[in-house]
Amino acid sequence: MQGGLYLKINILIVEDDEAISNLIKINLSMVGYESNQVFDGLDAFNLLKEETFDLILMDIMLPGMDGFELMKKIKDLNIPVIFLTAKNGLADKVTGLTSGAEDYIVKPFETVELLARIEIVLRRYSKNSNCIEFKNLKIYEDERIIKKDSKTIDLTLKEFELILMLVKNKNMALSREYLLEKIWGYEYMGETRTIDTHIQKIRKKLELTHNIKTVYKIGYRLEE
Repeated sequence: MQGGLYLKINILIVEDDEAISNLIKINLSMVGYESNQVFDGLDAFNLLKEETFDLILMDIMLPGMDGFELMKKIKDLNIPVIFLTAKNGLADKVTGLTSGAEDYIVKPFETVELLARIEIVLRRYSKNSNCIEFKNLKIYEDERIIKKDSKTIDLTLKEFELILMLVKNKNMALSREYLLEKIWGYEYMGETRTIDTHIQKIRKKLELTHNIKTVYKIGYRLEE
């Protein structure tokens, strides 16, 4: 997710304490998450009618509309919610979790704990899979799937590894020898022409003719 390669995650922070909200936003930004801040429950409800988010961090004691009431109104949006609250009574925890929230963190909390809980919830909702984006392509590294405009494109294993290598090293010239070594392995005795053949197929399948540049006497470079 870091480095701008992975799928962007947008988190809504609903917290009326500005200092706490700002601290959360800073820490989310440091690990690569995008976020919006709202300081009122009613404002959060109105914003959620217009924009979509991957996760909501929500205080319970909010002006305008409290967290429990807001949770009831947005439950059908199917956005995971983590409650952040100073209310640490067992009854409050039960109410929070049975209302549909994915987790319940009591203030004060350590940032590292919050980030770990966020990661777990996003994985549960498959929002944080290892996905790399380039133009209209989404490359799911763990699943070895590539989608173009939401349609899965059939690639051979070597074609997939080759485009993945190019995307991860975007704007860098990679030699044919380097690509052979990294993708086919040290023991591969084939000619560098193998790379050229695979590049031609990738250009056609993914419509990247103008993006995968031939670098004279070296190899290839992927450009935006």
